[in-house]
Parts: sequence; structure tokens; C-alpha cells
Amino acid sequence: MSYPYQITSYEQYNQAYASCEKDPQAFWGSVAEHFRWKKKWNKVLDWNFREPKIEWFSGATMNITENCLDRHIEELGNKPAIIWEPNDPEEHHRILTYKELLFKVKQFSNVLKNNGVKKGDRVCIYMGMIPELAIAVLACARVGAIHSVVFGGFSSQSIADRLQDAKAEFIITCDGAYRGAKDIPLKSVIDDALIACPFVKRVIVCTRTRTPVSMIKGRDVWWEDEIKKVETHGNPDFPAEEMDANDMLFILYTSGSTGKPKGVVHACGGYMVWANYTFVNVFQYKPGQVHFCTADIGWITGHSYIIYGPLSAGATTLMFEGIPTWPDAGRFWNIVDRYKVDILYTAPTAIRSLMAYGMDYLVGKDLSSLKVLGTVGEPINEEAWHWYHKNIGKEKCPVVDTWWQTETGGVLISNLAGVTPEKPSFATLPLPGVHPCLVDENGKEITGNNVSGNLCMKFPWPGILRTTYGDHERCRLNYFSTYENLYFTGDGCLRDENGFYRITGRVDDVLNVSGHRIGTAEVENAINMHAGVVESAVVGYPHDIKGQGIYAYVIYNGHHGDETLARQDIIQTVTRIIGPIAKPDKIQFVTGLPKTRSGKIMRRILRKIAEGETTNLGDTTTLLDPGVVEQIAGLRIKGTLIRIKD
Repeated sequence: MSYPYQITSYEQYNQAYASCEKDPQAFWGSVAEHFRWKKKWNKVLDWNFREPKIEWFSGATMNITENCLDRHIEELGNKPAIIWEPNDPEEHHRILTYKELLFKVKQFSNVLKNNGVKKGDRVCIYMGMIPELAIAVLACARVGAIHSVVFGGFSSQSIADRLQDAKAEFIITCDGAYRGAKDIPLKSVIDDALIACPFVKRVIVCTRTRTPVSMIKGRDVWWEDEIKKVETHGNPDFPAEEMDANDMLFILYTSGSTGKPKGVVHACGGYMVWANYTFVNVFQYKPGQVHFCTADIGWITGHSYIIYGPLSAGATTLMFEGIPTWPDAGRFWNIVDRYKVDILYTAPTAIRSLMAYGMDYLVGKDLSSLKVLGTVGEPINEEAWHWYHKNIGKEKCPVVDTWWQTETGGVLISNLAGVTPEKPSFATLPLPGVHPCLVDENGKEITGNNVSGNLCMKFPWPGILRTTYGDHERCRLNYFSTYENLYFTGDGCLRDENGFYRITGRVDDVLNVSGHRIGTAEVENAINMHAGVVESAVVGYPHDIKGQGIYAYVIYNGHHGDETLARQDIIQTVTRIIGPIAKPDKIQFVTGLPKTRSGKIMRRILRKIAEGETTNLGDTTTLLDPGVVEQIAGLRIKGTLIRIKD
């Protein structure tokens, strides 16, 4: 498969950027011509940021699975589509060719149909990282159902919240999942969630760990049994449902600055074009290469750069069930060596963690197949960038430092591998169609170079979110109301003397922990659920491995006189309500919180204290009780407090 829209030189990048800026309708219309449409568009783009209203390829119809599977069969049918590496390196890996993957997607589409799933239904997917997860996602898209994948580390309460918000009547899960040395009991977590969700009609359960599970007659069915029913009818074909380009493709929940997770909605046509375009250009993908994205499909990175981006480009995508440090810290390098991986795309958190294990795990590993390295989820620090470049890429592989969000659908700012300049810890330049600007707190644009401000976008790109599910006003308030006629990313950013962009972190009440966005309000709500907690405030602080850690200030009057036990109880509460990814790294018990006279908690002050600044805290005279600040600073916790098992 060829990519006529692939940029192969810096000069061509500049030409493409200028061409798209001059006439975005013509530019994206020409890119979209290279996809399979059932009906062509009347208009490429119709938009305003006030409502907001954004439509790409209006009037066009298509199905994303025809672009990911059917159109490749003649040329690539026998080529690997998915390589699956299991958690246990002793277990046999699996390879699905494009022909086999299409067959399995059609087969499971019939299973969905037989179980009452139809176009427009919401389907929650809560599975481990096995090929059946990708098959389930693609089958939903083929049927026209809206998939909502939930990461396997979330708690039953978090799942119930998402099921209730999406009104999802169908669930696809596994009996359990493997993650390193742990067995995750997925079906039992779903069972707990369903106590609060009686509207769920069907739960399809795939066998993975053979963990004993409860199967409720009339509601729960086994994946394997349902496949056999389809096979008894001769594996009927399943033509892809005709979807409007602006129909919903999926909902993906992300934390916001309020306690309730918000369902980011992406639409079929624009998202497809953007996931493909960014994959082909950022990674400079060449036909036949093996692309290894280490993310979980429960996050947007897995959606865009394990499934939709690579498969729409006819690529070979590698799925990994395990974790980078089990059974030892050489796991990634073994995988690269075994499958001759060309592109490795991972998180700075993983890189920093593997750095800490030293060089012994690299000994004897052949990494010579690598052509491109990538990072995602958070800004990468210079030390980790240089370690990655030198020891993994042998100083021969470009490193693409990709900046993007759940809401953007794909990469917005990044160097293009070996084509545009790279700079350690800088995302560098925007892709064609991306028009960033920096603004001050009043929304006034900050021009020129060597400046910093809040990062916004002036113009829509094909992968931009369309709404937040069931609450369009929340979408407007979160992203389009802070600054007039701009999409606000929530990130701070600086632009250097060359016009390269460097993301400096969140400027709203959202944390970025190991590349995962977690709302401070969500964590506070969970902490406050503990019977002994009166009130809490959560901020981020620098963490050597995670990038940001979670620091909680807690007013506590529980029965535990032992602070260690009280902290364990609070951490268990957060784990139970949200999941292990949100548990605080540090908990400091306080008698009060710094509040203005109107009752607003001054997190700016708490953030400084968490970062180790205990003297230069700014003006505290406007606080209701300035003495609280001095007390909190005096008792600041140093070092890691406590480690408990998830």
C-alpha cells in the first residue's frame, strides 16, 4: 500500500503546512480521496467554535472497518495484521493475517447482532490486552455500535459511572486478565458494577484466565459458545453498516476538572483520516514494518496507534498483554529482538522505569531492526530522551516526541521521524492542519518566539472531538469557553527561538500521572468517601518515574490513632472507587486547608508546598486563616510515605 500524502522532506512539510493553511478544504479533500467511501462528501468542513459545531466530510458515508480490513484483502490478505505477545513469554504468541482478522471481525459482528446489538447502541468493552479486544472494537464499528473501552485497571464504581453515563446496555469482558504477576478478575468487577446498572441486557464473556466466574442465566453468555452458534450457520458474511461520516464511532472517558468523568466522542470519518494521516507521517511508516505501541487499548493511544491508525494503513501492529518489567526488565527488548520491531512507541514513565534497572537487561538483545522511537502521554525529560536515543536507538533512530490528547484523536505536535528537526524534550512543530497559539490568562495571543503561555488551537483538525456524550454544554465549557473562538488544551507551553513547542504541563486541575490524566476533583471525591475524612485537597508534584505524583492533604478525624493505618485505609478507598492508577503517593494529614474567604481552596499554595517550596509561597493575607499555610508547610512530608499492594 502506498501513501501519496506521506511527507518525506522538510521542504515538503513546509509546503504541506502552507497548502493546508491556505485551503484546508482542498487539502483534506485530497487526502480523503485515498480512503474507501460508500458516498462522497458534499462539503469537507463546516465549523464554529462557539457552539461548538464541527463536521468533517458532511454527506459522506463509509465504514471504518472497510478501510482497516476489506480494502487490504486483495493486496495484503496473507500479511500479518496483528501480532500478539502474551503476558507469559512461555505462552505461544498469535499472528492474525488481514484475511483472518476480517473473518473474525465478521464472525463476532454476527455474535453482536444475535445478541441484540444494533447501530447506535453503546457497548462497554472491559477486557485484557488480547486479540479478542481488537476484534470486539472492530466488530462494534462494523455493526455501527458505539464502543466505549474501559481500561482494565478501573474499579467497579468507575465502570458503573461510565455505564450509567453512556446508557450502555451491552458489555464485552473476559473472565480475567493477566498483567505481570497479577491476575485481574475482570468479570467479578463487572458483576459488582452491574448491581447499580440493571439496564444492562447482555454480558459477553471471553475466556482468558479460567478464573471461576458467576454467569447469570439470561444475561451472561460465553464468547466461545456464541461463536459456535455462528459457525453452525456456516459463518455468514457481515457487510459493514453504512455510517455517516459524522456518526459517533466511539466514546472514551477521560478525567476532567470536576469529579464526573466525561465521555469524549469521536466521529467516523474525520477520526479515520486523522489517525491514518498522523500514523503514516509521524512514524514515517513503510509497508512491511512492524509497529509496536506499548499502550493499552483502554486509552486513546491504543485506539489510534494500535488499532485504527496502523490497520487503516495496512500495517502490522504488535499488541502486548504484559508489563515492561515482568518477568524482568528486558521484556521490551526481547520483543523487539524476537519480532524485528521497526517502530517502538512507549511512555516516558516506562523509559524512566527501565533506566532505573540499568544496562544489564540490554545485553545480548538485538535492537538493530529499530528505525523509529516514539514517546507519548507526557513530556519526556532530557535525561530519559538521551538514554532512549543512545541505548535503544543506538543514536541512529529519530525520536518522535508526540503531544496530543484523548480529545484530539491523534498527534497534533511532533517532529516527523527523520524528516523534520528533533530537539530533546520538545514536541517541536505542529502537523499540517494544526494551528497552535499561546495566550495569556486573559486570552490575548502571545506572539513571537522565546515566549510561554497557555496552549490553544485556532482551527479544527479532522480528529477533533465532536462533543462530550450526553452533555454538549460540558464540551463547550471545558474546551471552547475559556478563550473566545479557541480550543483550549489545558496545557502550558513554551515556544523557543526556532518556533519549536515544548509542553510544560497542565494548567488546570488535572494531573498527568504516568501519562494518564486524572482529575484532582475525582481523587478528592474518592478520598472524601472514606468515613474518617472531613475534607481533602489533591495536587501534583514532581515524581522521578511517573512524571507527576499525587499528593493529598487530608483533614481526618477517623478512629485510627495510627497514621499509617489511616493512610492505608484511604488508599484502599481510592483504589476501590477509581482504581489503583489514582491512589495517592503521599498523604499529609492537616488540621485545615488554605481557603479564600469565599471558600475556594488555594491549590497553587498546596502545589508549591508539595514541590518542596515552604517559604516563598506568595501573598497569603487574603486567606481566611493564613496560619494554616505555615502549619502545612512545617509538616510537609519528605520522601515516599507508604507502599501497599494494589
